[in-house]
Amino acid sequence: MTVHRNLILGSAAGLLAISGAHAADLPVKAKAVEYVRICSLYGAGFFYIPGTDTCLKLGGYLRVDTTFNGGAHGSPAWSGDLGQQDRYRNYFVGRSRMALTVDTRTATEYGVVRTFGQADFQFQTQGNSTANPANAAAVPTATAYFQNPGEGYVAVEYAFIQFAGFTFGKSSSAYSSPWNGSPGNITSNLLGGETTVTGVNNIQYTAQFGNGVSGSIGLDDPVVFNRTSVYNLALGVGAGGTGTNAYAGVHAPDIVGNIRVDQAWGLFQISAAAHEVSGSYNTLGAGAVPTNLSEISGHPETKWGGAVMAALQIKNIPTGAGDDIKIDASYAKGDTKMVIATDATSPSFVMFGGSGRLGAYQSVGFGATTDAVYLPVFAGGDGSLHLTTSYGVRGAFNHNWDPYWSSSLFGSYSAVRYDGTAKAMACANYIGTRTVANGGISADFSCNPDFNVSQLGVVTRWTPVKNLTFSAEVMWFNLDQKFTGAALLTPTAPKPTAVYEFKDQNAVSLNVRVQRNF
Repeated sequence: MTVHRNLILGSAAGLLAISGAHAADLPVKAKAVEYVRICSLYGAGFFYIPGTDTCLKLGGYLRVDTTFNGGAHGSPAWSGDLGQQDRYRNYFVGRSRMALTVDTRTATEYGVVRTFGQADFQFQTQGNSTANPANAAAVPTATAYFQNPGEGYVAVEYAFIQFAGFTFGKSSSAYSSPWNGSPGNITSNLLGGETTVTGVNNIQYTAQFGNGVSGSIGLDDPVVFNRTSVYNLALGVGAGGTGTNAYAGVHAPDIVGNIRVDQAWGLFQISAAAHEVSGSYNTLGAGAVPTNLSEISGHPETKWGGAVMAALQIKNIPTGAGDDIKIDASYAKGDTKMVIATDATSPSFVMFGGSGRLGAYQSVGFGATTDAVYLPVFAGGDGSLHLTTSYGVRGAFNHNWDPYWSSSLFGSYSAVRYDGTAKAMACANYIGTRTVANGGISADFSCNPDFNVSQLGVVTRWTPVKNLTFSAEVMWFNLDQKFTGAALLTPTAPKPTAVYEFKDQNAVSLNVRVQRNF
């Protein structure tokens, strides 16, 4: 019985093994492989996201900058330790950045739906801070101080959606020209006009009228990108000519727009903007900090300012293939960021230099960048906002020597002007106890907060292989200030309290860059 049972069980096991082997050998339908397909609808580099009808392009660049006698990305030595030329200034500053862009597009019955984003992974050394570099805690923002290995940050330049002519998100303003603040320069600090090349939160609509004619209108958030300062002069004016910012909170967006003609010969654009200017309170503590008396002290009435710009590009000029001229001219009242503009905040200028005046320790030049100033009635003023006027022009001639070498000659001129009442109030507060009687100011002293700034530069680029470019840019900066004579001043430390001659100032910077686009 045992033998029979073992025989039956063994036979059953063999049959199961044979049937399992045959089942494994049966053909099984494999899951289809979905290959990435090229999307040729929107230019080179796009491909379809598998399983969708959305096209995607990944791109960006890796850039390394070094600036000598300037801040990161080519800012001149026009303020801070660089302007003072003290022992805390860095003679050079380096920055390394990798920009990553993500561009998606989907065709719909309403037109193309597009999303675009750019993130910058960046590391730079401290460039131009008035904080002692031995004390990292004194630096106001983490992104201004990178001295330790492994530090860095991610900055967002663009993040927007486009649909049916509308743009929503962080993008270039509808006011901007196509080249923003870079008609031919690589520095992000060419003044003389507006720039939102790193994006501003906005909503805008663009209409195409045919034959290269278009029009755009938009609402920009001005808080971060389009405000300079509103000075409450009751808080005083410092030795460097600057006051204390008493801007109120934002109540309305900037209203911006343009009309553009873009054709084979070049481009012409007219832009306009309306900008709200508002002060906080008449009574404020040191540093414009509110007190328990602020709300009941009243405030200046809000005013509207604005700006206009004309931009022109001329292509196909006889100097060579691909050469062009770009130029834009701007005028603003109460909207100074539209003229004294960088890729970041608008600078005020405080620069020191040598002096041949008898008894003077050094010379100084300064210029305060504001949207408006006011002096409350209780402090002897009229209590009204006095809007600041500014105007400027900038441009570049761009020339290709051959397929590998190119150069650009660029420059700008900007002016900031205060009305008669604003000048009188500002000068009365600036002079203060600095009188001829006590030796505080010289007999030939005169006070005028108006100023001009000029820039002239040249950049040469070498592209040995496609998408790899080496650049060198030299730029001269001039501050034409309007004070005369000399005064006893107490500048920001480490400068001593001493007699300083008021004098125009100059600075020359060098920026070298290597960039690989991908």
